[in-house]
Amino acid sequence: MPRWQLRFTGLCAFAVSTALLSTSTASADEPAPAPSYSYLGGVAAHLANPGSAPPGANDPTCRPTAQRPEPVVLLHGLSNQAITWNTISPVLRAHGYCVFSTDYGVGQLGSLGAVAPIEVSAAQIAAFIDQVLATTGAEKVDVIGHSMGGAVPFYYLNHLGGIPKIDDYIAMAAPLAGTTLSGLQTMFASVLDHTPDLETLLATRCGPCQLTPGSPYLAVLNPDPAIAPDIDFTTIVTRYDQVATPYSTGLLAGPNVRNVVVQDLCATDFTEHYELTSDPVAVHAVLDSLDPSTPDTATCEVVLPFIGPVGR
Repeated sequence: MPRWQLRFTGLCAFAVSTALLSTSTASADEPAPAPSYSYLGGVAAHLANPGSAPPGANDPTCRPTAQRPEPVVLLHGLSNQAITWNTISPVLRAHGYCVFSTDYGVGQLGSLGAVAPIEVSAAQIAAFIDQVLATTGAEKVDVIGHSMGGAVPFYYLNHLGGIPKIDDYIAMAAPLAGTTLSGLQTMFASVLDHTPDLETLLATRCGPCQLTPGSPYLAVLNPDPAIAPDIDFTTIVTRYDQVATPYSTGLLAGPNVRNVVVQDLCATDFTEHYELTSDPVAVHAVLDSLDPSTPDTATCEVVLPFIGPVGR
């Protein structure tokens, strides 16, 4: 089995470690800052109020309407809900959607989620979706997942009876066919060759480690839209992804699939893996996938990795 596991957790954890492990003196009573179209805006929101939900999410009084019959469930990747959904959550709420978000799969890395084994994370997601359905009285939800959050729900569909409960499934930069992590999968290979116990531990305790390209676990996950022909699947990816690589790992095939490559819509959009959920082009693609009648207000502008649109 290819040995990229240590780098996956290590590099991604490094990318957000400052945000996740820092403390803040901000009062929990202070209003949340306005969302920005920037990954750094999500980091700031987390630092201001660690452990919080993103703006607009988890209102227990929100009820579906005839125009917006499905609540939207947001599932982060190797991060947390406050960082990942700081932009999309309030945008969705402003468009009339009931939005619900949770942290799942939290392990030994502080508030870094999606690190638990996929079957553990999927069970937590299943319980949360049932809670959302019970709270809102809806029959189905729409799921938007980033990175691992776009892959893990396939376990829910295949093995936990989730198919009848999902209407739209949007996967953003999801490692659906595994990830090479920008070709660094051979790093630490010699270490793991001499430490089979560590390799076994990673493969059984670490969700991202289960998505090694060619891993037998991908057959268990079975990211095949054909299993749910009544679900509309959308994938949104960026060619500059440095985590879910090659970026085509995030694409699907089938008559019930729409694939969106951000740079096909805007060539000056240089968003990478983490900025994608705050990228204005990607955000509009999400709105359009949920409701094709959404007014076309997206503009093509220069978008930088992590930072977001230039000049905003």
